[in-house]
Amino acid sequence: MQADRRLAIMQPYFFPYLGYFQLMAEVDTFVIYDDVNFINRGWINRNQINLNGSAHLFTVPLKQASQNRLICDIELADDATWRGKIVKTIHQAYARSPQFERVFPLVEQIVQHSASNLGDYLRHSLMAVRDHLGLATQLVDTSRRYENKELKAQTRIIDICRRERATTYINAIGGLELYNRNDFEQHGIQLRFLRPALPRYVQAGKEFLAGLSIIDVLMCNDAATVTDMLKGGTLS
Repeated sequence: MQADRRLAIMQPYFFPYLGYFQLMAEVDTFVIYDDVNFINRGWINRNQINLNGSAHLFTVPLKQASQNRLICDIELADDATWRGKIVKTIHQAYARSPQFERVFPLVEQIVQHSASNLGDYLRHSLMAVRDHLGLATQLVDTSRRYENKELKAQTRIIDICRRERATTYINAIGGLELYNRNDFEQHGIQLRFLRPALPRYVQAGKEFLAGLSIIDVLMCNDAATVTDMLKGGTLS
């Protein structure tokens, strides 16, 4: 009997929220979907942290980014001072957090990474957080592996699953209306969806801010608690 091989596919985001890593934790192979169009004002190059009790947006500046260009073809802004500014803001936001001494070096190393290409920069950040979380999930990116950009939507997803010999494809719950279970089953692939769990935890500030960057989760919770959080999603 063939062993279950689980696969997920997501666009790369910068320090994404807990649910992104709950999906990564559920699979053997996590495919970074980086040869698709960039999304303006999305989460590819920006995210939110808790700054003085309010959600604060931080952004990686880019050169000539548009929705007509692929993520993997976009370059970071030439002016490198933005890296130091982001590091300073995160330091200001979390210097008094219980896990600051353990987590801040990771965050600083990721932000200061020298890559000039957006795809490379994001891949490095996701791999660094994956390693910090102790996940064994393999990360691969579509721009370097499959050469199947001519395929669209569900057809391309199934093709990637077949190439990786996946028996189960797990998608974020937001894609529930995009895919057909029968089409996957015809190729011997089970289609499942993960609904993330975003538990409350002690944050700075009076009101809990849900869905912030993984930075907030890591700064506020010890390693064992974060490991438990990674198991919190619900599969259907």
